[in-house]
This record gives sequence, C-alpha cells and structure tokens, in this order.
Amino acid sequence: MSSCTKALHDLGVAELAAALRARQVCAVEVAQHFLARAKSQSDLGAYVALNEEATLAQAQAADARIAAGTAGPLEGVALAHKDIFVTRDFPSTAGSRMLAGYRSPFDATVVQRLAQAGAVTLGKLNCDEFAMGSANENSAVAPWGHAGPAPVRNPWDRRRVPGGSSGGSAVAVAARLAPAATGSDTGGSIRQPAAFCGITGIKPTYGRASRYGMIAFASSLDQAGPMARSAEDCALLLSAMCGPDPDRDSTSLDRPAEDFGRALGDSIEGLRIGVPAEFFGPGLAPDVRAAVDAALKEYEKLGAKRVPVSLPRTELSIPVYYTIAPAEASSNLSRFDGVKFGHRAKDYTDLADMYRKTRAEGFGAEVKRRIMMGTYVLSHGYYDAYYLQAQKIRRMIADDFQNAFRHCDLIAGPVAPTVAWEIGAHGNDPLADYLADIFTLPASLAGLPGISLPAGLGADAMPVGLQLIGNYFGEARLLNAAHRLQQATDFHLRQPGAA
Repeated sequence: MSSCTKALHDLGVAELAAALRARQVCAVEVAQHFLARAKSQSDLGAYVALNEEATLAQAQAADARIAAGTAGPLEGVALAHKDIFVTRDFPSTAGSRMLAGYRSPFDATVVQRLAQAGAVTLGKLNCDEFAMGSANENSAVAPWGHAGPAPVRNPWDRRRVPGGSSGGSAVAVAARLAPAATGSDTGGSIRQPAAFCGITGIKPTYGRASRYGMIAFASSLDQAGPMARSAEDCALLLSAMCGPDPDRDSTSLDRPAEDFGRALGDSIEGLRIGVPAEFFGPGLAPDVRAAVDAALKEYEKLGAKRVPVSLPRTELSIPVYYTIAPAEASSNLSRFDGVKFGHRAKDYTDLADMYRKTRAEGFGAEVKRRIMMGTYVLSHGYYDAYYLQAQKIRRMIADDFQNAFRHCDLIAGPVAPTVAWEIGAHGNDPLADYLADIFTLPASLAGLPGISLPAGLGADAMPVGLQLIGNYFGEARLLNAAHRLQQATDFHLRQPGAA
C-alpha cells in the first residue's frame, strides 16, 4: 500500500525514484497504476502497444533489486518508449504499415541502458510514420484500444495536434499516463511536441545517445532524448541514456557517460543568453512572443543577461533540412522492400513488381513524398545543384552558431511560431507543417543540444515552449538553466484539465 501523499501520477521521475527507494511504494503498484491510466485515457491515442505481463515482470524484478539493496538510479520508475525504438517485448512499427507485426530480436541501446538503470517499460508510444511529421497526424498504426489508425490528441484540447513526430510521448507525459518517455529528434521532434503539450524535452548533442536500434529516418540528424515534466527529471534520464556505443553505432561519440544533473542549482548570475533577432520576426505569433519574452524577463530577475545575437541563415534551414533529411530517408528506407522483413505485397508477377507494390502499400503519403524528394535531389544532374549545396549551407549554419556563442553562453527563443493547431487544419498542405519547424531545425542541422521547457500559456490557454540551445556538450549547463527557471516559476507544474 502506498504511503505517498501525492497521487502516483503526480510524481515526477526524481520523486518517484526517491519514493521507491524509501519503500513508500513498490514498482508493481506504480506499473499497475500507470497501465490503468493508459487504458482509461485510450481516446488520446498515445499508446500503440501494451504488454501487461512483460511490464509487471520487469516491475517485480525491480522490487527484488530494491529489496536486495542493488537498485539502480531509476529502479522501478515506469516509462514508455516512442515506437521508433525497437524492443523485444513489444511490437516495433515506427508508426507504419510497413512494419506491422514486426518483433525485434533485440532492444535498442537507449532502451537497454534505461532498463539497466532500473526503469520499467509501460509500452510503446505513437509517432508519425518513420518519425516524419510535425503534428502526429501521419501514423498508420491503430492506437491501443482503437480499431484503426487515429490521430493523437493534445490533452490540453483534444481537438488539437500534440506536435510531432514524438506526439505520443509528449501526450503520455502531459496527461500523466507515464512519468517520462523517450523521444527522437531529427528536426525538432522532441522539442516541438514538448512545447505543444507543456512538458520538458531535451535533444542532446548529436552522437551523445546511441542510434543503435532506433529505426532510421535521417542518419546525420536523428538523435534520442528524454521527455518528462521537469529539467531535473530529464537530467536523470539523459544520464542513463547517453554514453559511447562504438561497436554498434558508428555515429556514437567516444565520450564517457556523464551526470547531467551535476550543475542543477548552480547560480546563473551573469549567464549570457543570446536572443537572435531572426527568431522574433513577423512570423511569430504575438501570444508566443509574449510568453517567451516573459520567460526571458524571469531569467533577468535571476541574474542572467540578455544579449542580442544573429543567426542570419535561419530561414535557409527549412530548404536545407528538407533537402538533406529526405535524401537520407530515401537511402535508409530502401531496406523496406518486402524481401527480408516487414510488409510484403500478396500479389505480384516478378521481383520488381513485388518491390513496387510492397512499397506502395506499406508507406504512407508523407513517407512517399519524402522518399521521392530525396531520390530526386540525389539523382544524376541534381546532386551538385541541391544536395551538395545544402550540405555547404548546413556548415554555414553551424558556423553562425559558433559566431553567436562568442558573445553568449546559451541561445533562447521560441520553439514554434504558434501554439498547437487544430487536427486537420493544415489539410493537404505539407509545407505548413514544414514551416512550423523553422526555430528547431537550425540546432538540428548544427548537431547542437536544445531543450524545450514550458513558458506559460498562449492563445486559448494552450502551452508555449521556450527553447534554449547550448554549444556542443553543453547539456549540463542547459539543464541547469532550465531547472533554475522551473524553480522560480510554476509553468512546468500546470496540468491539462483532462489529466
């Protein structure tokens, strides 16, 4: 029987870990509580797979380690994984018909490391197909409890999108269906849904977290990261997730695991926060601008200094990203041909016909669009004009950040130009979704760490996110800056009415 004064779903990761270590609650009780909440709010569409037997077995093992005094830092803490990470005990679909019914023979490194730290897996979370999307409207997989594919709904307003592609992860945390979740960020897919759902999410420096077992979209951009309610919780999770994995991931950095929470509570007196003029142009909604400006004023009260900086190629990040990412997707998704694993068309005349029909049936509209874009820019006669030029500008964007960091310690701005829009509002206009990524793409192209944290409410009482971008390997400083704001404000404690 729990002796916690708070409801279990109101406890963050750090609070839950402490309660479990103190034997105020057991891991099995925690797991059962969150499984029940996940089932009771299945209308949100956050989960795509549950396996109660596997979850409770993990929880029982965690309770045994706690009793034996061999508990890890996250022992018994329940969390869920974006369905872009492969898992042995749960299906792994990447939100696509192409992988319907696929069961991985191994766990992704990120999943494995969190399990080694003692975390218990609740289930798999909905996402845009192959992580391609900004609204979580592109999933082709039926959420748990649904007969067919359905949009993930923002718990602050069920008529609105949660952001993407890690929309299921953001919703699960915001609606208290899990204390934390994993996400992946290729061009903002952790930060943007975190902002839209009023939670905290961090994308570490590219290469910090292993990509092994993360179903690939764009190999030079994809990066795993945690999503939780506070910077303190994200620091705990990130410390467990990161570390070198050179034998299995050639993009993994040879840097030892770190305690990313080591700087939490440090003074930010004199911290120079760069504010790029390009992030505050006419395309930024007034309500978002007001919330971000209010958060920056809070930083000034804490002793930080606002410094004007420039990122002159911000607007170029959209064409650059939507050249490079589809090119890499075209290559990565060529493996889904119906031969070795995944969907295979039933009726075909020869191998070429099987390829055509398998890919036509298995991939959704957005995935097909990006494969075609990527194949085009890599084709003979266009490679130099498009792909090579995009790579050159990508280097210039990274150089712009280094020029800015000569004058500041962190860069701050909005996560997205507006609050979450209504489901279906962008209709058949993919460009509207692409433009919503303008503030998150530059840091992704440069491989820099970035965090989204709640900065209050905007229009229609919808959450607004503040983005902080750090220099390479500056996660601890980023997390401390976010933590200090969260100590001074209650933005991250606010809950959607449906939670």
